Amino acid sequence: MKTWTTRSPHASNRWVVLVAAALLAAAAAAHEAPRVPADFDPPAPGSYRLERIMQAPDGRIVDAKNKRAQLAAYTHGKVTLLSLMYTACSDETGCPLAFYTIDMIKRDLEKSKAARGRVQVVSLSFDPEHDTPEVMRAYGGKHVKGGNPVPWHFLTTASKRDLAPMLDGFGQDVSKAAKGQADKELVHVLKLFLIDKDGWVREIYSTSYLIPQVVVNDIKTLLIEDGVKVN
Repeated sequence: MKTWTTRSPHASNRWVVLVAAALLAAAAAAHEAPRVPADFDPPAPGSYRLERIMQAPDGRIVDAKNKRAQLAAYTHGKVTLLSLMYTACSDETGCPLAFYTIDMIKRDLEKSKAARGRVQVVSLSFDPEHDTPEVMRAYGGKHVKGGNPVPWHFLTTASKRDLAPMLDGFGQDVSKAAKGQADKELVHVLKLFLIDKDGWVREIYSTSYLIPQVVVNDIKTLLIEDGVKVN
């Protein structure tokens, strides 16, 4: 939750999706987070404060290499951008948009020395029945290899029982699609969480608020808060 009074970037989902698609396509070759629409200038990093919203929940997870751990190991020690998702999502305004947007954000951050070793990305599946470690590894592709300045971790859980407390903690509702729709479709609201190095959620993004340059500036704001000089 930001503390600033500049014009809000919120807009209709349709407007944001259309603008985001155009911006992302134009920025793909440049490998950087696209700048926001001209009628909104995001505040500079460090010129505002992100309030503490809640503590990120913990729970048992399994990584893409089939190693078990606690989610807390991925929400502490670094500034973390965490997305809740599932690999079979076909909603163009949902998980696919989030994946591509995160990729742009990650590439932009990797150009900043300040972010290297201090920022990470996490994708946590809420469909453990389908999203096994092997599926998550394939979904993550080149990002799973490691060795990146801004690592991207792809996580799942061993069961819905292990997943439940994390969904509850993040306030993420997930339900089966109505009869007649694809069996793999899950109904959910896209949510991404910006978490500081102490495990506090400091911002929550949805489709109507997933503007890459705003997210980059928010991440840099948390780095500045930690005494890091950003570039």
